[in-house]
Amino acid sequence: MIHSLIPSDIFPIQTIHEYPNDYHQCTKEAKWKKEHHQRPKITDYVHQFSLYDNIFVCYPNWWSTMPMALFTFFECHDTKQKNIIPLCTHEGSGMGESIRDLKNLCPGAYVFDGLAIVGSQVKDSKEMIISYLKDLNLIDYDY
Repeated sequence: MIHSLIPSDIFPIQTIHEYPNDYHQCTKEAKWKKEHHQRPKITDYVHQFSLYDNIFVCYPNWWSTMPMALFTFFECHDTKQKNIIPLCTHEGSGMGESIRDLKNLCPGAYVFDGLAIVGSQVKDSKEMIISYLKDLNLIDYDY
């Protein structure tokens, strides 16, 4: 949705080893990785990261933070003087500790408060996203 509102590039952060398709197995693995501070290898990095000022990071809230692959990603990129704009999906825990974690991972960056969207409401969240982007002065027009 953001890409349709703001001209932007999309970079999917993917792990070398896929998470299980089964929800319970996936969350079990995600919990283990968080508890053990695992940094899964990712398939690629943004090779010209310095060209970007605003970094929208969209993720599911897993065990009160971002998936550990995002920790890998941000530890491998220089985020000084970047605007980090987080959006997450959740099922009741909001942003959890992800804002704190992003601030720790991205020294010298400005990390926005973020927008948390209940996962089951994502398809109906366009107006909420537009309002969030307007509040951040990233768009100034109606759709």
